[in-house]
Amino acid sequence: APATFPSCCLPSKPITPQIRPPVAWHAKMVFDNTPDFSAELLAFGLPILGLLFAIYYTIQTAAVEVKYRPRSKQAEYGEIDGKNEPLTYGTNGSVNEQKDEEVSKINDALIRISGLITKGANAFLFTEYAYMVAFMVVFGLLVLLVLGGVRNWTTGIGTAVSFWVGCITSIISGYIGMRIAVFANSRTAVKSNEGIGQGFTTAFKAGSVMGFALVSLGILVLMVLIEIYRGLFTNSYDSNDDCESCTVTMYECIAGYGLGGSSIAMFGRVGGGIYTKAADVGADLAGKVENGWDEDDPRNPAVIADNVGDNVGDIAGMGADLFGSFAEATCAALVLCAQSKDLATNFTSMSFPILISCAGLFACIITSFFATHISPVKKPDDVEPVLKLQLLISTVICTPLVFFISGFWLPYSFDITGRTVHWYDAAICVLAGLWSGLIIGFITEYYTSFSYRPTQRVAESCETGPATNIIYGLALGYKSAIIPIICISITMFVGYTLGRMFGVACGALGILMTLATGLTIDAYGPITDNAGGIAEMTGMPKHVRKNTDKLDAAGNTTAAIGKGFAIGSAALVSLALFGAFADTVGITDLQLIGAWQFAGLVVGAMIPYWFFAMTMESVGMAANKMVLEVRRQVSEKRGNRDDSKLNLDFKSQGFEGLRSNVLDALNSATSDAKSNKNPQELGTKLGELAQLLQNTQEECEECYGKAVGAANPDLLETTDDQYAKCIAIATDASLKEMIAPGALVLLTPLIVGFLFGVKMLAGVLLGSLASGVSMAISASNTGGAWDNAKKYIGAGHLVINGEVRGKKTDEHNAAIIGDTVGDPLKDTSGPALNIVMKLMAIVSLVFARSFPSQEKGGYLQQMVGQ
Repeated sequence: APATFPSCCLPSKPITPQIRPPVAWHAKMVFDNTPDFSAELLAFGLPILGLLFAIYYTIQTAAVEVKYRPRSKQAEYGEIDGKNEPLTYGTNGSVNEQKDEEVSKINDALIRISGLITKGANAFLFTEYAYMVAFMVVFGLLVLLVLGGVRNWTTGIGTAVSFWVGCITSIISGYIGMRIAVFANSRTAVKSNEGIGQGFTTAFKAGSVMGFALVSLGILVLMVLIEIYRGLFTNSYDSNDDCESCTVTMYECIAGYGLGGSSIAMFGRVGGGIYTKAADVGADLAGKVENGWDEDDPRNPAVIADNVGDNVGDIAGMGADLFGSFAEATCAALVLCAQSKDLATNFTSMSFPILISCAGLFACIITSFFATHISPVKKPDDVEPVLKLQLLISTVICTPLVFFISGFWLPYSFDITGRTVHWYDAAICVLAGLWSGLIIGFITEYYTSFSYRPTQRVAESCETGPATNIIYGLALGYKSAIIPIICISITMFVGYTLGRMFGVACGALGILMTLATGLTIDAYGPITDNAGGIAEMTGMPKHVRKNTDKLDAAGNTTAAIGKGFAIGSAALVSLALFGAFADTVGITDLQLIGAWQFAGLVVGAMIPYWFFAMTMESVGMAANKMVLEVRRQVSEKRGNRDDSKLNLDFKSQGFEGLRSNVLDALNSATSDAKSNKNPQELGTKLGELAQLLQNTQEECEECYGKAVGAANPDLLETTDDQYAKCIAIATDASLKEMIAPGALVLLTPLIVGFLFGVKMLAGVLLGSLASGVSMAISASNTGGAWDNAKKYIGAGHLVINGEVRGKKTDEHNAAIIGDTVGDPLKDTSGPALNIVMKLMAIVSLVFARSFPSQEKGGYLQQMVGQ
């Protein structure tokens, strides 16, 4: 019989079942069951794993003995020219038979040259650090007094401490990168003697040390800072109220960590950039142009300074720049999270920005094995694809990890500045930045690698001289900015549409997920460049230099990709910081059609040009001093020697062959002049003869110099003191010249914010971002294209009317001029604009609550009554 229930037990109204959507139910269940310690476990465990990985690669690099040995018969076939032909061997079984005395001389020079580079790099960095420490003390006290006096002393002290921690972490990260680079350059040269694969692996592992150490250290220090502040701010994670000990105040104090990292990046990027390009331009003008020396010729007194510059500018400077991007992007996202009542009360969800970086670090560790174990370099043509594959593989691995992190450590939905955001919205924003970074990198490669038509066209333009080369190069740079700007715009649009400024910050975190891999391939370039210089200066066999040149050629392309990656991330980080600043001061709908806002927009667009001009001028002044010093030393050497007392053996230096070639050419020209009745054809023949005689003249001068050097090596030897004078010139000039550009960027937001108000400051920040990102991309790619156009011609790829136009031709000289002009564009002024965009924004965020309110306006606004 059916069961019956008394009427008192029946519901008065029919029950309507509430069915939660399966995805929402599952996501909420996952988040509710995700304990706090899981976030701490990942945020501490993965960076520690990254540091252990960096230590492991450091040990492997140190295991390489800095000792050159002639290659044995067991050496691989054909790796030098990419052909399957056996190498030639001497009677003792080594490639290009070498006596014990020659090998000993190479090893002595190896120790000496690598020691000079290390000594020069240390001298610059420690002098620069003295300037940095003074700045840290002064600016840290300014932060303490301004924020403490205007708001409260808890905020002042907390922000100042975070600022100092960020500065110290950035300095340590840059120093680690520089140390491993100067440690690995000579070892890469030695391993390149064994084979191109061995040289690649050594340089790649050394670059990995910088990449993984920097990212791991940045995450670990930030987590330690959060844990300490979590205990000191007693009401943190209780609510998102704006009280002295609440979550919002805590993370605004932690934003000082990003300010510290970006401030040191300013000095590292600008100071290191001025140093490296002053030395590079000076060495090129005095060595290649005026004396006809090859690159890295040991007779050039500026050559050691040039190699030092690769480490302090492209290693320490780039490392500080990207560390600043990581710190600022993470801090911006944390500040925006803290302003959400749904996120601010939960430590797990507040850890989301840091966990995204941890997931990226894990993906980069997995990716590195593809270059060292799964698909290593075996022949020269493998180098560039293996490096490019690193970016693609790391991006692919990161994609599912983004959904995993978002689904487990974010609630199903949460409110951000009045908009409901779902966990998958945040994941999509991160992915937009992640894949935009990859596209920007590949587009940068297309415009700067000589494997593609844009740079080849620049090389071809050298046929008509340096002027057309420069015109084509500038046009290439401007065109190369189009697609990256569109990618950045799409990422901004997707981010703001799905998650307001938090979504933009997620896009910035996404582009930085592959930071460890980006730093690895970026550091790889200067290491192989230094290795090639060491091989040249120590007199290693030509096959070593050929191997290092092929490694360096790929490094130039990946360096350009790294610059594009850095600029794209800087643009997104800058907008994320702007969003955090706008939310902090209460600007939710900025109207640009207003007197102060519009004025700020125009002034902000001018700031990058002002900064660009200052840094370019600084490079020019420092390079001028370098050229004058090299001229003085060369003139002094030539004036002090008496060649008449030397027993010069020209025959052993190939003079007989040169003389025979000249006689043959003159006899042929005489015959043509007698028989040829066409003046145009005769003129062409005479032009070819003139070019041949000019080249032979340079070869005769080189032959004479080699004979003098063989008769008395001390006459052409550049001493350690002479190298040191050029290093001192580059160091002094760069450190003095970096102060004014740094002051411009640091003081502009403070002056505008206090005197003209936060609305005008918002216009300044947007204006500097809009003009700065386009300038940075175009300048970097223009310089990169000029550099690779010179290498394209130098490698003998330029053919005009069936004739190869390689080194020591008018086309190559025109390319050298373009490359010299482009050096400060791609390595100083262009990349330094990253700092302009980011540093102005982070200064504005840190001091946001100390500025006069937007209702009152700035102090000058109040005085004039506007």
